[in-house]
Amino acid sequence: MIIGLEQEEDGRWIGEIPDIPGVMVYGKTRDAAVSKVEALALRAIADRLDHGKAVPELNELFVIDS
Repeated sequence: MIIGLEQEEDGRWIGEIPDIPGVMVYGKTRDAAVSKVEALALRAIADRLDHGKAVPELNELFVIDS
């Protein structure tokens, strides 16, 4: 997944993952924004799994061996 980063005029960083709706965070530094957006993305994916929703981002991560 691609992480988009942008620095605001006030110095804060915005991190987002466009492929996962709602995954956008602010961080005081670039590294903080990256860490926070990765953590939020994992929580969003876990929530979708818990609720039985499709998670196409995992299609290449897990392979079912029949």
